[in-house]
Amino acid sequence: MKTDVLIRLTAFLFVFSVMALWELLAPRRRLTTPKGRRWAANFTIVVLDAVIIRLLFAAGAVGAAILAADRGWGLLNQLNWPGWVEILLAVVGLDLVLYLQHVMFHAVPQFWRLHMVHHVDLDCDVTTGLRFHPIEVALSMVIKLAAVTVIGPPPLAVVIFEVLLNVTSMFNHSNIRMSPAVDRMLRWFIVTPDMHRIHHSVVTRETNTNFGFNLPWWDKLLGTYRTEPTAGQEEMTLGLEQYRDPARLTLTRLLVLPFVGTTGTYPLGRGSSSKDIE
Repeated sequence: MKTDVLIRLTAFLFVFSVMALWELLAPRRRLTTPKGRRWAANFTIVVLDAVIIRLLFAAGAVGAAILAADRGWGLLNQLNWPGWVEILLAVVGLDLVLYLQHVMFHAVPQFWRLHMVHHVDLDCDVTTGLRFHPIEVALSMVIKLAAVTVIGPPPLAVVIFEVLLNVTSMFNHSNIRMSPAVDRMLRWFIVTPDMHRIHHSVVTRETNTNFGFNLPWWDKLLGTYRTEPTAGQEEMTLGLEQYRDPARLTLTRLLVLPFVGTTGTYPLGRGSSSKDIE
């Protein structure tokens, strides 16, 4: 097994175990649907994603960074700055690309159809942070490879970013309780579960906020930050207004959702709906 894959897998297993135990011991919200069916569907999608990415992009983003370094592609490969500076700039730059990509998947209706698979979860927990439609994951990898080619990050920076993306996605989707003081402090440096959970609100104007995965700065700088949901963390409704029946959210229906589902009012620019929940 390649070293970067082993590092990512080890980090995944450790953080998933910690978050799952934390959710069990100190949950933030009551779950509205049985965990077994949701987790089975979410994990199956994760496995499908991993297989497809391995088949389509064998070398992955780390391989692209190695190729860019060998060919001298990308901005950072034109500079001779200290290694730690280039790694820091690369991780921050890739995180900005991820934020902009996330906004794009909310703004373009065709991309939103893919991204709906992530948002239709009626609860938000550690497995929600892993559930993305395979086509969305493939498109995300194409964008990431393009970003690596343009930025020219050190391969180590890409490994660090991939690990951070994986573990922070599990962290900020987790159904965990922490003190308000700790949450406020962490929001200066990282997207917290209470911050990102607002993004999964059924209310359109709340869904289209808090797009960050790792760093909270982009939302705050670019005007997409929201501090709290209108209904409060424990009372707000999660998911999408057009998909409230758990029976319609089985694995098979999730995989075909982008092709047969309705987008609702959620794509950016379509305005608010009279069905918005206050």
